[in-house]
Amino acid sequence: MEKREKELTTPSAHTLLIEGRRRMRITGVLDVESFQEDEMTVVTQAGTLTVWGEGLKLGKLNPEDGQVLLEGNIASVEYEQPEPERKPFLFRRR
Repeated sequence: MEKREKELTTPSAHTLLIEGRRRMRITGVLDVESFQEDEMTVVTQAGTLTVWGEGLKLGKLNPEDGQVLLEGNIASVEYEQPEPERKPFLFRRR
C-alpha cells in the first residue's frame, strides 16, 4: 500500500500535448514559476518550459501529480537550453 501511495505522489514523466492550439496538457511539472495572460513558465522534468499566447488560463493545476492544463490561444512553446556544466579550471605550474 505504501508503494502505491508513493507512486501517486511522484510526478509522472514529462509529456506535452497540444490540442488545436487551444488547449495544452503538460505532465512532469515540478513548479510553476510564473503565469500571466500572455505567458507561462513552468519547470518540468525535461527543463524550463515557456508558453506564449493570448488569453491563457490555467484550467487545471495539480502539483501532487505534476499536471497542468492550459487553455487559450497558444502561439509558441520554448524549452530553455540547459547551461553546460563547467569543469573546474586548475592552474598547474611545472
